[in-house]
Amino acid sequence: MGRVVHLFGRIREAWDRSRTARRTEGSKEGTAGGGSRSHNLFEAAAAYVSACVEDDQDRIDEAAGRVSPEALSFGVNELACRAVIALARERRESPRDVARALLGLPTA
Repeated sequence: MGRVVHLFGRIREAWDRSRTARRTEGSKEGTAGGGSRSHNLFEAAAAYVSACVEDDQDRIDEAAGRVSPEALSFGVNELACRAVIALARERRESPRDVARALLGLPTA
């Protein structure tokens, strides 16, 4: 329950660190879209989420640096959607009920 909130807090932190790093890199390189951002966003999202669950800050930082913050956010969102769908099928419940349960919210 609290892990999801903690996860999104970490995404915001990674976003801020990435924005700062991009500003620094942009002033050094002079061009946008360097080769360091060519990683698969879904691989980065999976690595990021699993590192957050394991509270491994080094892996969190590494995964967050693989893709842009926007791409990481999209990947984490896609992973969350797929996880909720898989759990809903497994539990034979609606995705809405599963999502609310995971967040510790009362059934609507």
